[in-house]
Amino acid sequence: MTVTTAGPTVALREARIPGDGMYEGRRILRRLPEGWAERPYERFEVVPRARTIGAEIRGVDLSRPLGPALREELNRALLEWKVLFFRAQHLTSDQQRRFAGHWGDLETNPLLAAGASEDVVRFDKADGATPTYENVWHADVTFRERPALGAVLQLREVPPFGGDTMWADMAAAYDNLPQEVKDRVDGARAVHDFIPGFARFYGPERLVPHQERFPPVEHPVVRTHPETGRRMLFVNASFTTRITGMDRDESDRLLRFLFQQAHVPEYQVRWRWQPGDVAFWDNRATQHYAVGDYGSERRVAERVAIAGDRPS
Repeated sequence: MTVTTAGPTVALREARIPGDGMYEGRRILRRLPEGWAERPYERFEVVPRARTIGAEIRGVDLSRPLGPALREELNRALLEWKVLFFRAQHLTSDQQRRFAGHWGDLETNPLLAAGASEDVVRFDKADGATPTYENVWHADVTFRERPALGAVLQLREVPPFGGDTMWADMAAAYDNLPQEVKDRVDGARAVHDFIPGFARFYGPERLVPHQERFPPVEHPVVRTHPETGRRMLFVNASFTTRITGMDRDESDRLLRFLFQQAHVPEYQVRWRWQPGDVAFWDNRATQHYAVGDYGSERRVAERVAIAGDRPS
């Protein structure tokens, strides 16, 4: 580009930023699938916490059994908001398990510490504790043939500062991919393996015994939500190792770009915990990030995961 002034013609100097990185600018922020009929909620109050993801549910006591109508409406809220928050529930482990069980069978995870039963994972973080899953965006157990449908997390002890959890909307992440990237990933498949994620904090002696139980699996890079039909990005930095049939360097470069999409603030919600709070998220449609910023203070959480289906 040149500009002619009263003096000599001046050419605009060449300048560019590196390609394949994040970009700034306007984003598509669509909370609901195309054609989804939005209806009012009749059995509880919904307080949105972000534009496309995350809502606080008021007026529900999770310690009580759910009737079919309440379960159906909560499921609709989960599909529409992707992560639901409930303040000050103070559930026992059995109550937490019973609530999660309304959505399916419960998973066990032999690689994480158990709580009151083998299907309750306990994260007890204080000085000297194994760090496990903090400071990394991920979806749970995508190294399984049937990754978790969702999870119910309760904070039993909260540090005096920090310890928030963040979730990212992976449907929004897919919507905003450049068209040339969508063309490359639609129909592609990727390998998921438990080893990279757990090698962050466990040595080979802990991981080798589980290799046969958890062999590498392939999932679509973009999965279709089984209940909403929404297209969602389904790779994560903890477990996705390569794109099938692609040169390793090309696969690494593309995956780095796809992993970055969870970092976009417009796709995120952040929850500041209080003791007894519960979060229930759709693991098919989100990634999450536990913020490890509370130093040597103690943080105790318990999670129950719900078995899912084979991604397609």
